[in-house]
Amino acid sequence: MGSRRVWQVFTVSSTATEMAKEPPPDFEKTHSKMPEQLRVGGFTPFTAIDFPGALSAVVFCQGCPWRCRYCHNGSLLPATSDDLYQWPQLLHHLQQRQGLLDAIVFSGGEPTAQPALENAINQVRALGFKTGLHTAGIYPRRLAKLIPKLHWVGLDIKALPQNYPAITNVRHSGTPAWESARLLAESGIPLQVRLTRHPSLTTEKEIAQIRTELQKLGINELVVQKCNTENCLDQALHSNVIHRQ
Repeated sequence: MGSRRVWQVFTVSSTATEMAKEPPPDFEKTHSKMPEQLRVGGFTPFTAIDFPGALSAVVFCQGCPWRCRYCHNGSLLPATSDDLYQWPQLLHHLQQRQGLLDAIVFSGGEPTAQPALENAINQVRALGFKTGLHTAGIYPRRLAKLIPKLHWVGLDIKALPQNYPAITNVRHSGTPAWESARLLAESGIPLQVRLTRHPSLTTEKEIAQIRTELQKLGINELVVQKCNTENCLDQALHSNVIHRQ
């Protein structure tokens, strides 16, 4: 991996305010023009908490079409970056970790935004690693194709479908997310569904409604995690938390 640094904590760049706006309409076009090599914006070489029951490394994929107000990985949102890891070098590094790690988790950003993800998963599997995915379920058709290649998925559910735009800044974003939840539930793959809660965005009543809707899909557990607002895109959320204290 040479002298390239390992990122374990992400901070929001100086353009975070601009990132918080709805992404440009050419986001998909930009991704489709990219070379077929996974673009990686960050890497955690060792973790015991990102894949249940397994020691893993986490590959943070560059790019996400949503601009969630509480996102704290703002540097990973643009489709491109001047500070990317070279996937072949990273893959070589992972090869040297055979026998030391159990699994490789692809996170982001939104990993499924990249067509190159499938090949990267195949390459990691060929090294003998289990594969995990952190996703917001933005691209259910792509996810459906990937499920047979995965051993575990962590799905972020943000709200009831109709309430997604208030969080993601993208119209109709709840539909694909909940379709992904249905696909994952039907597949039987080991799954964790989690929700990041900010008190001004998600009420206790809505959480109860979300649990009910998930149970209808056959998903009986929802992990609710506290929102870390310190470096979030929408700093008004951070101010709101401070005022509540």
